[in-house]
Amino acid sequence: MILVTGAGGKTGKAVIKALVARGARVRAFVRGTVNEAALAAIGINDVVVGSMDDPKALARALRGADAVYHICPNVHPKEVAFAKAIINIASNLGVPRLVYHSVLHPQIEAMPHHWNKMRVEEMLFSSPLDVSILQPTAYMQNSLAQWDRMVNDGIYRVPYPVETRLSLVDLDDVAEAAAVVLTRAGHSGATYELVGTPPLNQIEVAETFGHALNKTVRAETETIKSWDKRVRAAGMDDHQRDTLIKMFQAYASYGLKGNPNVLSWLLGRAPTSLTAFAARVAASQA
Repeated sequence: MILVTGAGGKTGKAVIKALVARGARVRAFVRGTVNEAALAAIGINDVVVGSMDDPKALARALRGADAVYHICPNVHPKEVAFAKAIINIASNLGVPRLVYHSVLHPQIEAMPHHWNKMRVEEMLFSSPLDVSILQPTAYMQNSLAQWDRMVNDGIYRVPYPVETRLSLVDLDDVAEAAAVVLTRAGHSGATYELVGTPPLNQIEVAETFGHALNKTVRAETETIKSWDKRVRAAGMDDHQRDTLIKMFQAYASYGLKGNPNVLSWLLGRAPTSLTAFAARVAASQA
């Protein structure tokens, strides 16, 4: 049985779908009962509800597991503490294997959530667990926050310069790779960068979506000040805003650049291109 933590989020659900497609037996660990119906719809009825800072809930979730796929809630301030608890409890309960959902280039200290994942990787290397680490780049799905603006106004807006180059990946490819690593032998001790595209600037991203929509879509920079004001009004907390602002500033300075070869090898095919992803989304909305 494979335990997926953070199972109520988009990454957790995608990974679970990929595991179910491979016939794996899965248990989901979620923060609240609101996710149970959605998980049942994809074939998961073994659900443990609890918080990652609750050792008893973690023990209930981990007991009897053959492996765990650990996903921490995005940019969470307790990423390191949550991982330490999971590593300790899994080790004490005799759970043999842990696959960690990290991030591309966790070595970048300027991005606190990347740096926290590096600290978790360090703990895993010194643990008794059989460990694999997956390091996905930014999801193509993140671009869909701009979908309505692209459709209605022909604008793709980002809080960093439009010249910024980012490598992207389809979340469905990440989930498939995770399922491969969890269900096939031969991945013990591996660290895999999961990258779907060469580095693309935001003008290229906008043009790709424009082609799929059969209209002109223009990339535009939103100032950090404007972004901060907007998400503050929407209720985003101080830690999330501060962390994401530092990420945008790092993107502006360095981009986020990777290579698709490793993901191609894991999948046994070329990763999904942004062109194919944009066409898929446009067709689904037609």
